[in-house]
Amino acid sequence: MRLLLVEDEPDMATLLRTALAKHDFITDHVPSIEFAIEAIETVAHDLIILDRQLGDGDGASLIAHIRKRRPHTPIVVLSAMGGANHRIEGLNLGADDYLAKPFVVDELVARLRAVLRRPSQVETAPLAMGNLSLDLNHGDVFVSGEKVDLPRREYLVLESLMRRSGRTVRRAVLEEDVYGSDDEIQSNSLEAHISRLRRKLAEAGSTVEIHPVRGVGYLLRQS
Repeated sequence: MRLLLVEDEPDMATLLRTALAKHDFITDHVPSIEFAIEAIETVAHDLIILDRQLGDGDGASLIAHIRKRRPHTPIVVLSAMGGANHRIEGLNLGADDYLAKPFVVDELVARLRAVLRRPSQVETAPLAMGNLSLDLNHGDVFVSGEKVDLPRREYLVLESLMRRSGRTVRRAVLEEDVYGSDDEIQSNSLEAHISRLRRKLAEAGSTVEIHPVRGVGYLLRQS
């Protein structure tokens, strides 16, 4: 799952990104309303965590924009403005949940997962190629109907390639899809994920293979 974190306190943002990574969430972080609008316009996140007291205004003002641009994206407000009137206001504006600071990380993660489990108004059709399919609604991978367990980054590599099946996907595009905006990317980390993914698909009997395109990126095609 890829989250957008709108939080202007650097220490809090670091704490959240580190904690969420341990629970298999990839987090893009922006510190302001201005940068949040840009991120919302360019990336479809699975969920948005929204602080209210931002340097350029009340983060709650973003809710209407999110609902217009990304109507089905869940929003969880995480704010020191935790009084009953503030919580009611945030929920009435369209937030799916509201958690006051200070908070317990395990409770936040539980609330995020609860919100993500709620049935979406729009079900996304699976991606399929050969005997390989991805259930985008639940994050599951199947080869000939048998589930294949993948770590989150390998899953994200596969999803990125399947969304562009039959086309060469540039390395920079894959890295953008697989890593958070603040992640430090090692020079060979993407190749390592792809190598493990190729091996697992082959072991599962997939008729789909990942081919390197020298100096450009990778191509997913049927064998």
